[in-house]
Amino acid sequence: MSDITLKACVRKSDFGSAGSRRLVRSGSIPAIIYGKEAPLAVVINAKEFTSKQHLFSETTIIKLDVEGTVKDVFVKAVQEDFLKGIINHVDFFEITYGVLLRTKVQVVLEGTPVGVKTMGGVLEQVVHEVEIECFPRNLPKELKADVSALKLFDTVRVADLVVPAEVKVLADADETIATVKGVKEEVAAPAAETAEAAPADAEAEK
Repeated sequence: MSDITLKACVRKSDFGSAGSRRLVRSGSIPAIIYGKEAPLAVVINAKEFTSKQHLFSETTIIKLDVEGTVKDVFVKAVQEDFLKGIINHVDFFEITYGVLLRTKVQVVLEGTPVGVKTMGGVLEQVVHEVEIECFPRNLPKELKADVSALKLFDTVRVADLVVPAEVKVLADADETIATVKGVKEEVAAPAAETAEAAPADAEAEK
C-alpha cells in the first residue's frame, strides 16, 4: 500500500471554465472524484500535487484527505498544459474494497537479451501496459518479464509475464510484448522504400 497522501477540500462554488481558470491562477487544481457514489468536485493544492506527481502512476493508491475524510484513490487522468507548465484538472477514482477492479498496469522488461549483447540485435517493446483484474489489495505496481534469454527474432508474450496468483491478466496470452529485431532489418526497410520510389520519380521526370 502506498503512503502517498494529498489534501483536498470540497469545491462548493465558482464552477465552470472561468472558475477553474481562477482556481489554477490562485495555485489550486480543480478535480473530480469518481467511484461508486456520485462524482465529488474537489480542489487540491497545485504545489503539493506536482511535488509528489513523480512518485505515483495510474495504479498507485493515494490517500486523499478530503476535509478529514480519507479516501483511497487512483489518479486516472491529468489535464496538463505543457507549454505553460500548469495542471488544469485531475480525475481521481475512488477504490471500493471487496469489489474486483479492472485497470492497466505497466509492463517492465528485465535483463539485456543475448540477441542484443552478442548478436547485434535491438530490443523493441511493443506493449507497455496490460489490462488486469484483481481486488484492490492485490493490485501490483507493475508486471515484469525477463528478456535475458531472447535471441534474434525471439519474442516475449503476455503469457511470459510474471503474474501473481491473485491477479488475472485480461490481455490475449499470445500478444507480443517485446521482440529482438535485427539491425539489418531496421536499415533495410528505408532502403527498400527508396528503391521503390526511384522508378516513380523517373516516370514523373518523363
